[in-house]
Amino acid sequence: MTRLKNRAIKKYVKKQDGATAIEFGLLALPFFFLILGTIELSLFYASGVMLEGAATSASRVIRTGQAQESADPQSAFEQVMCDKAGAVISCDEIVYEAINLGDSFTGASSTPPNYDSDGNMVSSGFDAGGSEDVIMVRLSYRHQFFSPLLGPYLGDDTGTNSALHTSTVVLRTEPYRF
Repeated sequence: MTRLKNRAIKKYVKKQDGATAIEFGLLALPFFFLILGTIELSLFYASGVMLEGAATSASRVIRTGQAQESADPQSAFEQVMCDKAGAVISCDEIVYEAINLGDSFTGASSTPPNYDSDGNMVSSGFDAGGSEDVIMVRLSYRHQFFSPLLGPYLGDDTGTNSALHTSTVVLRTEPYRF
């Protein structure tokens, strides 16, 4: 069996008619586009998942009162957010807001995000609230596609070859003050 394989390989290597080069030339470009598209699509979805994880972890700091009890609630929130999102997303590119909705969840549906003319979210500020408040945490990240292949299909029609990921968490803070 091994001898047969070796003969087949030697016979294939000795051929000099150029068929292999032509076949490779025909298949190489679609193959590399397929690989590039797979990598880019994976990075796009990975950035969305990382943003979700960052929103969940950072909002937990608000929910448990760790942010409110720290010297600077916003810095405590940012630290956790950047630790969770740093592998795929640059922390400087995340726009976030924390809105205190008082004691009712009904305000969450009537508080849409604000966007600028380029389609990027504009932060409404950071208010971590207090004990037993309802807080809406929203994170936004614009994923920039590195090739023009997927941007027109997955992008958000801003002409920037990018798509906006947004993650929202609405929570009631725990009664951390006894």
